[in-house]
Amino acid sequence: MSAPTEEWRQYICRACGLIYDERLGDPDSGLAPGTRFDDIPDDWECPLCGVTKADFEPYERKAATNPAPAAMAPSRRPGIVIVGAGIAGWSVAEALRQRDSGIPVTIVTSCDGDIYHKPELSIALSRGRTPTKIRQATGGANAARLGVRLLAGTFAVRILSETNRLRTTRGTIAYSHLVLAQGARPVLADAMPPDLCWRINDLQAWSALYQTLAGGSKRIVVIGAGMVGCELSEDLARAGHRVTLLDRERAPVAEFFPPQASDRVKSGLESLGVAFLGSVNVARVIAGSDGLKRVETSDGQSFAADVVISAIGLATQSRLARTAGLAFERGIAVDPQSLRTNVSNIYGIGDCISIEGAPCRFIEPIGKQADIIAQDILGIAHGGYDHTPPVVRLKTKSAPLVMHGLPAKDGEWRVVDSNQARFAMEQWRGQDLVARLSA
Repeated sequence: MSAPTEEWRQYICRACGLIYDERLGDPDSGLAPGTRFDDIPDDWECPLCGVTKADFEPYERKAATNPAPAAMAPSRRPGIVIVGAGIAGWSVAEALRQRDSGIPVTIVTSCDGDIYHKPELSIALSRGRTPTKIRQATGGANAARLGVRLLAGTFAVRILSETNRLRTTRGTIAYSHLVLAQGARPVLADAMPPDLCWRINDLQAWSALYQTLAGGSKRIVVIGAGMVGCELSEDLARAGHRVTLLDRERAPVAEFFPPQASDRVKSGLESLGVAFLGSVNVARVIAGSDGLKRVETSDGQSFAADVVISAIGLATQSRLARTAGLAFERGIAVDPQSLRTNVSNIYGIGDCISIEGAPCRFIEPIGKQADIIAQDILGIAHGGYDHTPPVVRLKTKSAPLVMHGLPAKDGEWRVVDSNQARFAMEQWRGQDLVARLSA
């Protein structure tokens, strides 16, 4: 182990955003406090998502220069307004404070603004994580640390871009620059009434589900076998619940992974007791007289459940962006270099944006996006944002998958290894290696 006099370093997982702190180590996976990153075995896995040491990179969170001792009071001069207090919104606030301790910053959010690691929600139950353990800090405490003004429980209603004002449920706020970090929301099909179907995309919803599931095994139907649906299904099954997973595709995650990989995921989930039914369409979800919900499919099947969860995908709400005349294409369209919208002093970051028509819903790029936005707002020269395909991790322990690169629709998948010890595939397009997939 390296000499204890060296400064402790931190490293961030490029797949899920977890930070490894050398000072704290990772005792649960055998790394004692004080274990230097260089001393970690190469086959060590991220305790949250399972990627290896090679997918971590150095991370430095700089403290603000002379930060305010408490949450910043309203300022008479327009400052920067951030809509959204998820990972993206707080990352912009952090990046701004690293470079300017005095510029007014206001965060507008409909939630409490509490700090937590969102990817943990889909694997928390089986690990015995409670809402208190998941929450890393309150929004108020983080606002005080950074010296920003937090308007929690506040909805953004309209952007008045001609006069640089944001209308909210707590009044109208002037801004010099506006950053939209509103995220994306889980989709509900017409057949799924919102009062009967859970959507788990934030700590508040997960905490309510946690309370609902307390007190014994429940019958749960998860609709949608994408990455989130599979992770939730495994987590619920490992926590002792009886899970049925439904999807329109023949196998889980079939829209993203090749058949050989999605079949492995299906087998892994079924080994835990998850009942998977593919090639089915949900016709309606109704409330029964016995207090149970019933999920009915178009082919006549019916499933009784204590809890129904919709995990059929995410979508960015366009209402707020359209009030400002912002271009919208499967998300708020931003310039690939500056992350500006078509209105020069309005930016977008994280789940709510699209780059050249493609949604950007990954944790890994958010830190880099926030850094570019902060520099652009403050007039600091930069080389531009370079969007590269992030590492994608399916966090199902029964059949984990890691994707490097972005698969092409016309690419050819080839099996490299397929046995009990190792599974690996590559996608080629002509002579070019496009993506790598491994378990």
